[in-house]
Amino acid sequence: MSVLYSDYIVYVDESGDHSLTFIDQGYPVFALSFCIFEKQYYAQTVTPAVRMLKFSTFGHDMVILHEHEIRKGNGAFKLLNKNRREVFFEALNLLIAQTNFTLIGTVIDKYKLKKQEMKGAHVYHLAMQLGLEKLYSFLQMQEQEDRLTHIICKARGRVEDLALELEFRRVCSGQNSLQKVLPFDLIIADKKTNSEGLQFADMIARPIGLTSFRPNQANRAVKILERKFFKNAEGIISGHGFHIYP
Repeated sequence: MSVLYSDYIVYVDESGDHSLTFIDQGYPVFALSFCIFEKQYYAQTVTPAVRMLKFSTFGHDMVILHEHEIRKGNGAFKLLNKNRREVFFEALNLLIAQTNFTLIGTVIDKYKLKKQEMKGAHVYHLAMQLGLEKLYSFLQMQEQEDRLTHIICKARGRVEDLALELEFRRVCSGQNSLQKVLPFDLIIADKKTNSEGLQFADMIARPIGLTSFRPNQANRAVKILERKFFKNAEGIISGHGFHIYP
């Protein structure tokens, strides 16, 4: 019996660390971004658009758009002068604004989680489960819940990847708040993989995290992303496309 594949592909990346022992006061959250693309649109429009931005900026498409390097001006971005950086930022913001994708953002407030004394809680795994549950709701609305959807995550290390895969299988087997078997498959990609989808997820995760604990701070990136968040059938984002836990 052949497998029916979903019309959607999902790329996931994180911002922050999952430690509850040492919490960074300047960034006391862990954020996970799920970027959902319709496959045909992704292949025909998103991929070539990102590559053309790289060609116009660097002359080649081997540069990986990593939020930390862009923000700090490291790696290939160190070679850009002020004017070229400004041109690049404007083009990148325009690209993200014009790209059609659906965003599910999960943020874990580590101070609140620690106060609840949830012994053994794994921040990354918790954020992943919450995101998968919201993703299933999105796929139901698209009438895709009976098809296999692939979730692409960036490798984080052999031990971490094995633990994530085990947790992923547990959640998808039905051990989740929905009490449903989730038709998802996990692909862990090498961190050096030049994937446009993973680069979107990487660049989006930190702005989501920042807005959760600095809601009054100007955040141009989030203004762009507001229109991307998944809305439930009643048009509500909070608790669906954007979820802060606990």
